[in-house]
Amino acid sequence: MKSIWNGTLGFGLVNIPIKMYSASEDRRIDLDMLDSKDHERIRYQRVNEKSGKEVEWKDIVKGYKMDDKYIILEDEDFDQANAKKSKIVEIEAFVDEVDVADMLFKKPYFLEPQKEGGKAYNLLRDALKKTKKLGLATFVMRQKENLCLIGIYKDALVLHVIRFSDEIRSPSDLKISSSKATKKEVEMAESLIKQYSEKFDLSKYKDQYNEQLMKVIKAKSKGKKAVVKKFEPENTPSKDLMAQLKASLEKRKKAS
Repeated sequence: MKSIWNGTLGFGLVNIPIKMYSASEDRRIDLDMLDSKDHERIRYQRVNEKSGKEVEWKDIVKGYKMDDKYIILEDEDFDQANAKKSKIVEIEAFVDEVDVADMLFKKPYFLEPQKEGGKAYNLLRDALKKTKKLGLATFVMRQKENLCLIGIYKDALVLHVIRFSDEIRSPSDLKISSSKATKKEVEMAESLIKQYSEKFDLSKYKDQYNEQLMKVIKAKSKGKKAVVKKFEPENTPSKDLMAQLKASLEKRKKAS
């Protein structure tokens, strides 16, 4: 793995030199965009809006438009915006795992100790494990401030980038029905949840879509036509809710 950020992880007066690595990867199949007429690849160019000429990466700068004029920003300008947060992931508080909503999480990163940071790294990891807390911190990476949580995955510290409150939309605009289920229906749903409850095992779940898509691609490469099975889910009307819950319970009993 190649590190994407080098810096320091700090809690209290303890500073741990770290390297950061992406802890996830994109599983999508790499598809090229082609011209439907001759199947040649589509290319995107960086073009000067006024001259129409292509611009090389080395000649591109970033700017902010203010009063019909661009203010050009250099690398040092981004560093000056918050020099400290560009160098250190500083834990500002510790929170309970149960207090963090799932929808806040965006992307995980592994943290690895550098040189003399091993003992302090292990100390923080073991303390987090014992207290069942998450470290809440902020830092700057790629010219963007990030809010994050420091937790544990197996024996490694993991930094989870999470969303700021203003990045979460309010559900108030959703049209949610005010109708209520009966007591019997709720009890039946609870029984169904209990029957389907199990210990979480991530290894049981695979990306089947990519596998199926590759089968389609290989079939087409051999001149075969892909057979697509049509599927349309049937929504359950309110009047059939109890019957469907009972049928679901019976199906689960037979499968177990």
